Amino acid sequence: MNKTKETFVFGFALFAGFFGAGNLILPPLLGFESGADWWLVTIGFIISATIIPLLAIFAHARLQGTMFDFGKKVSPIFSLIFCFCLFAITVALPCPRTAAVTHEMAVAPFFGTSSLLTSVVYFVLVFVFVMNRNKVLSILGKYLTPIIVLIVLTIIAIGVLSPAIDMNPSSFELPMISGLLEGYQTYDAMAGIIMGGVVLVSINNSKNEMSFTEKKIMVAKSGLIAMFGLLIIYSGLIAVGAFYNGQFYENISRTDLLSGLAVKTLGNIGSTFLSILIAVACFTTAVAIIVSFADFFKAHFKTFKNAYLLTAVFCCIVGVGVGQMNVEYIIDIALPALMFIYPLCIVLILLNVIPEKFASELVFKWVVLIAFVFSIPDFLGFVISTEDLEPIKSIIPLANQNLGWILPAVTTFILVNLFEKLKASH
Repeated sequence: MNKTKETFVFGFALFAGFFGAGNLILPPLLGFESGADWWLVTIGFIISATIIPLLAIFAHARLQGTMFDFGKKVSPIFSLIFCFCLFAITVALPCPRTAAVTHEMAVAPFFGTSSLLTSVVYFVLVFVFVMNRNKVLSILGKYLTPIIVLIVLTIIAIGVLSPAIDMNPSSFELPMISGLLEGYQTYDAMAGIIMGGVVLVSINNSKNEMSFTEKKIMVAKSGLIAMFGLLIIYSGLIAVGAFYNGQFYENISRTDLLSGLAVKTLGNIGSTFLSILIAVACFTTAVAIIVSFADFFKAHFKTFKNAYLLTAVFCCIVGVGVGQMNVEYIIDIALPALMFIYPLCIVLILLNVIPEKFASELVFKWVVLIAFVFSIPDFLGFVISTEDLEPIKSIIPLANQNLGWILPAVTTFILVNLFEKLKASH
């Protein structure tokens, strides 16, 4: 296999890893609520759900290590805790969300059974696949993802080329920021830190003779291919959601809207087919998450023979507990965790992309610390009353938009670099 073909293979693999069928329910509602401002919302969403993850892949291309390397300049202990937090949040939220999406889109409309029953059966099957790795998953992922992409692109094409006439106005005061924060819910920045390492392992296993530079170029190009695909799908679904926002009732759920758009564009058969395919794709995503988490603990507790088994059991139990809840609730309860982890993810990604002369260990330590401290009000804003935080948020720029960490982190980055330059000149 030549390098160009292999780059596309890795790019498609990355796309499948980021794609996560559960993420398809997010863009349509964002467009639905943005109306004529859909393009502003799209810019914000693309920044957090496509550009930042792409930079994470670029960082991996440069580091050519593991996700542990992202935070080791702060300290090895911090990096280990950060990795654990990434996995813990992923297992507790997006993984169970796949079960909830499956229930709402592919089980409840046809069978009307309880969400608890769906969640139990779903994660029992997930556990079986996790404990018995075989070619079924690779076959499902290899053939299923292209089919779903084809259906989604058809919905987008028909929706964009034949939009509804009426369009309701935007419900967002700050569309771009709303889009950026909604992009957190894709978990794509976190996926970029996790998935980039997986691609590097695959490249190292198949192309040991490649030089550091060759691997760097291949990983970077693979990331561009994956993110171009996400860019088209995310922006297209936002646009379709906006163009058809006068065709549905105001408080429609994310899953109902996606199904409704499929009916408007493809008819009832298209909606049914999409629902079933998304359910199977969600299943493969859940298995992949738990396998990666179990592998992580197995690698760090090599003397404990049952680490993989117990991790898989624990993840599935968590999945059953959270997965029986409805999708909207899981998205809502995820907000505090995302407000906590995303600033750290973004800062670490950016620091690992920029030239090393601007990203010393001292810069890493201070910028990460300040980003964490100033993101605390954003995190607490979803836990306690916002009135109690008003005195603090009023003095922090962008804090009322839940982005209070950005300017302090940028300022710290500049000041620490100036300090090191002055220190070196003396």
